[in-house]
Amino acid sequence: MDDFDADLGEGKDRNFVTALARGLDILRAFRPNEATLTNSDLAERTGLPKATVSRLTHTLCALDYLVADTRVGTYRLSAGVLRLGFSALSAMDISARAETEMRALRDGPNSYITVALGEQHRLEVIYVATQNSFEGVSLTLPVGSRLPLFRSAIGKAILVGMTEADRDRIFATAAQAGPDVEDEGRANYELALAEYRANGFCSGYGSWRSDVNGIAVPIVSLDGRRVYGLNVGGPSFGVKKKQLETVYAPRLIKAAELIGLRG
Repeated sequence: MDDFDADLGEGKDRNFVTALARGLDILRAFRPNEATLTNSDLAERTGLPKATVSRLTHTLCALDYLVADTRVGTYRLSAGVLRLGFSALSAMDISARAETEMRALRDGPNSYITVALGEQHRLEVIYVATQNSFEGVSLTLPVGSRLPLFRSAIGKAILVGMTEADRDRIFATAAQAGPDVEDEGRANYELALAEYRANGFCSGYGSWRSDVNGIAVPIVSLDGRRVYGLNVGGPSFGVKKKQLETVYAPRLIKAAELIGLRG
């Protein structure tokens, strides 16, 4: 049995299928605005042996999740992946409910403001809905954009809104990435929790990117099964801390209450 067929992973969890996890790692290796990758590229990004990557890409092509260009030895994501993505988005009725409130936040007094709704995936936040700024030089992040869970305002808001059990699972995942990653996550969560209890939102002033300011709140889906983050923010030269906290924070909190259950 080689490393492709081994089914034990995630701390010897006998229900964890390593081959499936590695196949998903291959799909996650593609980045925004990146059309094609080679097996060597995929091996470098996933840390998997090239022989394993070759078998995974062959399987994903057979299942119509990748398309191979045999002339140059590259792969691209196929329509099969898009179908999965659109199916997931269509199931997230919260995105449709959030659209009106997100647009109202975007249309406020500051034309540099961008609004986004995101959901946690491992140690990242994935944007599932956005209302981008009117300014061409502003922060523009499309659906599918990824932000760090522990360093972004939206990520910290999601952590605050989670149950303790879900948070423990996140920290366990962080521990696998390294003790420093777990320590950072726990420290940032404690600071975010104190801030949320005091102010009703979590902030990120240059903590994700030095040129970006933002605030965020958690939203729990109406069935209580999912936790999202809703943020407003933009480039630091046009979006200032004072305006975010005095003008946009009350609007953000009210929008969250209208969209779902506040964490």
